[in-house]
Amino acid sequence: MEVMVMACESYYYNQLNKAQQAAYHAMKNGLQALAPSFQVPLLEGRELSDIYFMLRLDCPEIFYTVKFKYRYYPDSGNAEILPEYLFDKNKIRAHQKAMKSRVEKLARPALKLSETEKEQYIHDFICQNVRYDKLKKPYSHEIIGPLGQNVGVCEGIAKSVKILCDALGIWCIVALSEANPEKEIKYRHAWNVVRIGGKYYHLDATFDNTLGGGERLRYDYFNLSDKQIFRDHERLVWKIPSCEDSDHFYYKEKKISFTKTEDVRRRSAQAVKKGKMLIFHWRGGYLTKEVLTELLHIIEEEAVKKERHAKVSLNWPQAVLQVTFEKELEGEQFRMEEANEGEQE
Repeated sequence: MEVMVMACESYYYNQLNKAQQAAYHAMKNGLQALAPSFQVPLLEGRELSDIYFMLRLDCPEIFYTVKFKYRYYPDSGNAEILPEYLFDKNKIRAHQKAMKSRVEKLARPALKLSETEKEQYIHDFICQNVRYDKLKKPYSHEIIGPLGQNVGVCEGIAKSVKILCDALGIWCIVALSEANPEKEIKYRHAWNVVRIGGKYYHLDATFDNTLGGGERLRYDYFNLSDKQIFRDHERLVWKIPSCEDSDHFYYKEKKISFTKTEDVRRRSAQAVKKGKMLIFHWRGGYLTKEVLTELLHIIEEEAVKKERHAKVSLNWPQAVLQVTFEKELEGEQFRMEEANEGEQE
């Protein structure tokens, strides 16, 4: 079977007016030709900057430029764009060839999987192979970071998810939220919206990458609804499709989303007996401090029956608990986790 590389999803292009679409096309053609400069319709500087950004969200294969300068004459209807390329032409072409080959190689084993299996394959690849780049090198914002160097920031990770979804025939866009200095959120954050089974879902591989480690995979941000994702994501920069369905959230699909305390007790008993980790989602009403205290008491009771202690970490906004059962407790017995962009240890 051939790898099915889709044309870039023109989601953000379709949100633009005619003049902005003309600028988008001119930018796309100029950047794909690696032109040192090119003409676009004269628009406000902020508009041009937004279009440049939207183009690269729609088309992650344009990974070799992250900013530009422009100039114009007052009596002209056009502006001249002077893109800044990350590499020289020969290096760009070599990287393009390497990226195309890398995407095809990664996509090939997943070609015959179902849509959800493909989505999980991509998610797991990111979580197992990419580490957050705290130095924020320019290429970490592009697919060349996660797919070429195994490092990236949220933007590069979201673009990598998108290009792999494109290769596997899954509709996917990159979503972008504002910074929020009041909450000490210094940067915009990027993640994905995918269409699975005709419905839209949020997928944030960066946040799951933060929570997991090595073979320990987390799916706290796998197929979330709007209501779920915006518990700990900021308001959007640009509009995205509504994600209303919460029935295909990973933990709910896998039947580890509990509404009753007896389910927590039963699964805790099973996990401690088998010496396995337990990860579960609580949806039996709000996870208040009182409810959490009750759950922790139940889990510890089951651990003590087998001469173990429960070590629990909690992603409070998404109500996901991760439990290990230990003979000797080292460090804190309970800790709050914070999914983020890898800014914190």
